[in-house]
Amino acid sequence: MKKIIAQENRFNTLLNKSITTREIIFIIAVVLCLSPFVSPPVALLLGFGIAQFIGHPYMHLNHKATHILLQISVVGLGFGMNVNSALKAGKEGIMFTIVSIFGTLILGFIAGKVLKIDKKTSYLISAGTAICGGSAIAAVSPVIKAKENQTSVALGVVFILNSVALFLFPFIGHKLNLSQTQFGLWCAIAIHDTSSVVGAASKYGNQALEIATTVKLARALWIIPVAFASTFLFKSKDVKVKIPYFIGLFVVAMLANTFVPLVQKISPYIVTISKSGLTLTLFLIGCGLSSKVLKSVGVKPLIQGIFLWIIISVAALSAVMYL
Repeated sequence: MKKIIAQENRFNTLLNKSITTREIIFIIAVVLCLSPFVSPPVALLLGFGIAQFIGHPYMHLNHKATHILLQISVVGLGFGMNVNSALKAGKEGIMFTIVSIFGTLILGFIAGKVLKIDKKTSYLISAGTAICGGSAIAAVSPVIKAKENQTSVALGVVFILNSVALFLFPFIGHKLNLSQTQFGLWCAIAIHDTSSVVGAASKYGNQALEIATTVKLARALWIIPVAFASTFLFKSKDVKVKIPYFIGLFVVAMLANTFVPLVQKISPYIVTISKSGLTLTLFLIGCGLSSKVLKSVGVKPLIQGIFLWIIISVAALSAVMYL
């Protein structure tokens, strides 16, 4: 009996050491991501590596932390933007936004039927692709009363494709010699999540970042009408639609940077901190892509996600290049 207790104590000691080591590695990675030495794509890869080989020590807090940090970082980026430039970018992207959102939702419905995917899972993947990735899925899932596994599958599809886009889009943009304006519009329409849109655009240039962020947040406002429409499509009653209030704060930040001289003096520092926050956000997203999440996605939902993503990417690229 004493031997068994002694073995258990040794096991618990080793386990505690393992957890401590894991936490130390995680904290070091966080500090690196906040430094200027780690770019957004590298941060995502670093997080993915931790998810696969070490494990996220604070996984239960990851979703909430990512959500809050992304919103704060996006609002901070508003301090580096001008209202007049943002309005111009918004006008250029409005038609792309409307056509792509409705087109993606319709194609997603058809693809879900053909692939025989669960209706709610298919709808969440379509909404995430059409509007703004994880934010749209988080807003729509309670409205249609989706189960946890349905939401997880949709989020998994979106996060996997976002990770690919963060590396693929800047590469294609440079190969095709896209201008800052063209690339900003393209990635705002064709990349799902705001975090990956901003990460890809920031690699391409400041003008691309300004256009991409403005168009993407204008696109994110479509969460509200789509969520309300979902209540009728799925005959949901007594549900509340979450409104993305942080977009209003982003607008306030732009107005302050444009018209308040005192704010203009400190804006560069706020933007620098916000970019570091965004890099950390992508690291946390990578940490959430564990092998369990990847396995839970399944082939058919992933096929639907890739199909919609290719269609919207090619269509948006053609539009920005030739229209």
